[in-house]
Amino acid sequence: MSAQPPQPPKPPTHPASLRLPDGPRERDRSPSPMRGYLIPSPLPTRRTRTFSATVRASEGPVYKGICKCFCRSKGHGFITPADGGPDIFLHISDVEGEYVPMEGDEVTYKMCSIPPKNEKHQAVEVVITHLAPGTKHETWSGHVISS
Repeated sequence: MSAQPPQPPKPPTHPASLRLPDGPRERDRSPSPMRGYLIPSPLPTRRTRTFSATVRASEGPVYKGICKCFCRSKGHGFITPADGGPDIFLHISDVEGEYVPMEGDEVTYKMCSIPPKNEKHQAVEVVITHLAPGTKHETWSGHVISS
């Protein structure tokens, strides 16, 4: 058996002389059992919240705050409490009323703990009390209204 001598390394090619294939490149993918399925969210939405958690939240006090941010496409945002403290998570399923929350909107809400440790809280029964002036607000049906 004769071993072939190792090949010397090729000199680096100038990037301008490289040719990329035309069109999108197809990738071979291994079959995944999760492809095409949504991974369940660990955050309790209105549909997945237990009855006892809903009752505890509805019996709690009403808080005031300002909408810090809200992304309709992602389905969540944050509220800055009026009395200070850390921002409160807001899920799209907990917004009451016809308007999509916008930055600067004054809101009222109740709080519910987030399992499994129940250390963090999320806003529930969120109602927009004052629309932020000078901004365009969108209804859930897609109509844009100037305030």
